Amino acid sequence: MTAYAHSPQEAVFSADALLEELGNDEQALGRTIKMVRDGISPGVEPLNAAAAAVHEGRLGEARHLVQQLRHSLSPFGAQRLAAACMSLELTLSGSEVLEIPLLFSRVEMELEQVLEQAGAWLDQHAGRSSRR
Repeated sequence: MTAYAHSPQEAVFSADALLEELGNDEQALGRTIKMVRDGISPGVEPLNAAAAAVHEGRLGEARHLVQQLRHSLSPFGAQRLAAACMSLELTLSGSEVLEIPLLFSRVEMELEQVLEQAGAWLDQHAGRSSRR
């Protein structure tokens, strides 16, 4: 079985490092808010597209879509999602196809947590009246 594990210390979502890197001021906050909005705006669609590609036997395309998902959310400290995506990517590259559904479920679970926490972060930093 492809290894997938996370420790409780691994982040689900954190924009702190990105905010710090961008200058940790009002302008950096505005840029970070935009990046978070853009990062989460596709929601679960990339994962759904990857699942469709697997269903149609296009494992390479599915792997690429999962890799893009991992990279699109990596600036936000989504370490648990990254680990789950990496396990799925490796499985899609190999021959252990029986593991694919379980790993998709794990990626979906981690992605939903990232989307939830990122949404809460946006609510806190951009206000509920702002468009997500």
